[in-house]
Amino acid sequence: MSTHSLSANQPNSLTTNRMSLIWLSFAVVLVVAPHVFSSSLALSHLTQMSTMMVLALSYNVLLGQSGMLSFGHAAFSGLGAFVSVHAMNLAGDGVIWLPLPLIPIVGALAGLAFATLIGYVITRTSGVTFAMITLGIGQMVFASALMFPAFFGGEGGVSTDRVYGTFLFDWDFGPQIQVYYLVAAWLFVCVMATFYLTRTPLGRLLNGVRDNEERVAFIGFNPHLLRYMALMVSGLFAGVGGALMAINFEIATDEILSLHESGAVLLFTFIGGTGTFIGPMLGAVVGVLLTKFLPDYTAGWQMYLGLVFMLVVVYAPGGISSLLKPALDVLRQTVAQRQYLAFLRLALSAVVLLVGTITMIELMYHRAAGESDPLAIFGLTLNHQGPWAWVFAAVILLAGVLTIKPAGRFLLERLGVNKPELQGGM
Repeated sequence: MSTHSLSANQPNSLTTNRMSLIWLSFAVVLVVAPHVFSSSLALSHLTQMSTMMVLALSYNVLLGQSGMLSFGHAAFSGLGAFVSVHAMNLAGDGVIWLPLPLIPIVGALAGLAFATLIGYVITRTSGVTFAMITLGIGQMVFASALMFPAFFGGEGGVSTDRVYGTFLFDWDFGPQIQVYYLVAAWLFVCVMATFYLTRTPLGRLLNGVRDNEERVAFIGFNPHLLRYMALMVSGLFAGVGGALMAINFEIATDEILSLHESGAVLLFTFIGGTGTFIGPMLGAVVGVLLTKFLPDYTAGWQMYLGLVFMLVVVYAPGGISSLLKPALDVLRQTVAQRQYLAFLRLALSAVVLLVGTITMIELMYHRAAGESDPLAIFGLTLNHQGPWAWVFAAVILLAGVLTIKPAGRFLLERLGVNKPELQGGM
C-alpha cells in the first residue's frame, strides 16, 4: 500500500478544538495585522498579500491537489476582475443593487462560468499537454483584451469607483483599511473553503488523480470528470481573487490577463510549496514582499526573486513550507541540548553569506546603472569603480559559501540528528 493511501486511512490528528483554535488565531492575525503595520504602504501590501493568497490557493487546487500544471490561470482571475468592474459600475449607476462586499461573488461566478465553458474539453488530457493548452487559452484571452475594447476597455482598461454607497457600520470602503478588512474577510472564507475541500471525498479523489490516475479509473471514477471539477473549483476561487484585485485597484487592464500574471501565481505557489496547505499562502507573502516591497529599496529585486526560486528548487523542492518542521525541530533540540555556540556558528555563516550576496548584487546593479557615486550599504561606502570593493564583496561571499555547510553539519552532529532523515522530512 502506498504512503498516500496509508496517510489517507489514518485518523485526523487535528481535533475539533485544535482546529477551532487555529481558525480563531488566523482570524485574530487578520484583524490585528493592519494595526501593527499601520502605514498606508503597509496596508496596501497587506491587501495585495491577502489577494495573492486567494489566487495561490485557487491555483493549488489544480497543481498541488490535482497535479495539473496550468500556464493560463490569469484568464480566470482576469475575467473575474473585468466582470466585477462592470458590475461595480452598474451598481454605482443604480442599474442593479449589488453591495460592494458581494462583488467577489460576481467574480466567482465569472471564473466558474469560464472554467465550465472550456474545462470539459481541455481536461480530457493532463500533464504537459494540459499545460500547453492552458498556455494557449491564456494567450488567446490576453489577445482578446485588445480585440474587444467594448468589454475590456482597450489598452487603458476599465476603471471603476468602489465608493458607491454605505454598507455595514456605515463603511463606504474609501479608506484602505476598510478595503483590507473586506479582502481579509473573503480570504478567511476562501481559506476555510479550500481547506475543508481537501477533507472531502472529492479532495481525496483529486489526490488520487494526481498520484495514480489509472487506479482511480479502476475503482469506478472518471478521472476526466474529476479534473473538470477541479478546474471549475479553481476557476471559482480565482474569480474571487480577481474581484478582490478589482476592488483594491479600482481598475482592470489587460495586464491582469497576461502570462506574467499567470507566471507570478505559479512562481509564488511553487516557492511556498504545493505539498502543504499553508505553502501557497506562505509563498504569496514572500512573493509580494519580493515584487512589491523590495523594489522600493533596490533595482535588483528580480535577481533576488530568481535566487530565491533557484534555492527553493535545489535545496527545498517541497517549497519553503517543507522547511518549517525540520527547522523547528532543530531549534527545539538546540535549546534542549543547549548547543547555542554551534547554532550561533551556523547563524553567523548564514549572515555572512547573505551580506556577501547582497553586496555583490548591489555592486553589479550600481555599476550597470552607470552611477558615479559610491555605493552606500550596511553603513559602508564602497567605490564600485575600483577593485577593492569587488574584492571585499567576493571575500565575504566566499567566506559564507565555504562555511555554511560545515557549520550546518557541525550543528547536526552535535545534536545527534540523522541528516538523511532530516532531509527526508524536508
